[in-house]
Amino acid sequence: RSCHSNTTARSSSPAASAEFAQDGGASAPAVKGMAGTTAESKLMLQPPAAMPADQMLLPEQNRDRVEDFKTNPVRAALEDPVSTFSIDVDTASYSFVRRSLREGALPQADTVRVEEMINYFPYDWKGPDVASTPFNSTVSVMPTPWNEHTRLMHVAIKGFDAKPAEQPKANLVFLIDVSGSMNEQDKLPLLQSAFRLLVNKLKPDDTVSIVTYAGDAGTVLEPTKVSEKDKILNAIDTLTPGGSTAGEAGIKEAYRLAQKSFVEDGVNRVMLATDGDFNVGQTDDDDLKRLIEKERKTGVFLSVFGFGRGNLNDQMMQTIAQNGNGTAAYIDTLAEAEKVLVEDASSTLFTIAKDVKIQVEFNPQKVSEYRLIGYETRALNREDFNNDRVDAGEIGSGHSVTAIYEITPKGNGGEQIDPLRYGQAAVNNGGVANADEYAFVKIRYKLPNEDASKLITTPVTSANEVADFDQASTDQRFSVAVAAFGQKLRDEDATAKFGYDKIMEIATAARGADPFGYRSEFLSLVRLASALGGNR
Repeated sequence: RSCHSNTTARSSSPAASAEFAQDGGASAPAVKGMAGTTAESKLMLQPPAAMPADQMLLPEQNRDRVEDFKTNPVRAALEDPVSTFSIDVDTASYSFVRRSLREGALPQADTVRVEEMINYFPYDWKGPDVASTPFNSTVSVMPTPWNEHTRLMHVAIKGFDAKPAEQPKANLVFLIDVSGSMNEQDKLPLLQSAFRLLVNKLKPDDTVSIVTYAGDAGTVLEPTKVSEKDKILNAIDTLTPGGSTAGEAGIKEAYRLAQKSFVEDGVNRVMLATDGDFNVGQTDDDDLKRLIEKERKTGVFLSVFGFGRGNLNDQMMQTIAQNGNGTAAYIDTLAEAEKVLVEDASSTLFTIAKDVKIQVEFNPQKVSEYRLIGYETRALNREDFNNDRVDAGEIGSGHSVTAIYEITPKGNGGEQIDPLRYGQAAVNNGGVANADEYAFVKIRYKLPNEDASKLITTPVTSANEVADFDQASTDQRFSVAVAAFGQKLRDEDATAKFGYDKIMEIATAARGADPFGYRSEFLSLVRLASALGGNR
């Protein structure tokens, strides 16, 4: 994958920051309390105090780095009928967008990865009943709210949701950045509170180790059973920031401890938490990728959690997570820590399928054009789909993954690409089998401890059609609203004439059950984006 660095430069309103610090932002999700930790939870849930104006990060000081990418183009099904990509369950982009909007600025376009925004939310797609079938897929075709000439092909995947008793033992190594730059309320203090939440979620026979890195690496806690919870929490509480970031020794020590307490058929994972550029002593991203891949093959996976702003290397986070069989999340509030490390702990920690790839072949007799919404940084070559040596994304227990194509049915009008002079004759002469099919969806995956992939296929026919958008399920309509919002924030042509009021209308009608307030929060972000100026 290409890794071109781009520097984020977002303005920040002191007034907006102060308001957010006081109330957590409009309609912030409520954080659930945990038994036995009521007083502690109340203390931890206090949001950080507003940063003094003279300490605020000015736009020119903001050194956040993100990957530069171009929006997926419209493709002609006759000329280029096959689309291949890796699934993506990261959620960092949604948190970037939320923080930017709450600070009074529209997000930089390249921080908006539409698939991560869609997949931030839990959906009640139908999942499998047994772990041997790691996920189910559901495909529907429905009208496009922003274009009367096109339709949306909605592909939804739901992972097997393992009950706590079915979850394997966990061997976790917290690799924590304690460099001097972590000395801010939304960095090390928030990180400590977040990891305390995770420890309280773990089972007594799980194991935790803690390694820190700054100028030097150090083992703060040797592998310790969670039955000794106070010892683990005390080690977290004693962390203090200081020194410059240099992580090479830290990551090697983290992997050593992970191997020391390796659990066969269990969860073995390094959890890297940092505010910035994780320097492992390598010369470039490719060297880092090779290091992470080498350890991944031993059965130790790696996830990364970003904190704070101004020095965050999102591109590095993506590289680490994608090649470590892990996820990348950005934690900007304790409520987000609660979501990622408590509410979504099963999907964050327990992998049920790895190297999950999707390939869609469109039928040119039914589809003139198509485009994949999002997944630009997850594109694969067509031949990569059947190559089991090519790495792809992972699905955790209970994970929901959604991919949406905008397709132009043949004869609907509104095509953006002129047809080939001789192409249609070739189709007519050669014919196409199964002419009722819009497309053929293939999903390839591996079970966590296996090296050979398995294949699931689904033809998409008129039987998958939903005649009216309002007849689509609540979850489908809400995910489409999120897709529209992401495209709007990226200033994409497809949604240029589709107003925030329309997005609000769809999302409000499709809010449905919202026990943790995630969807209500989304509505508040749409309102903020609209107030901040709409299109760029």
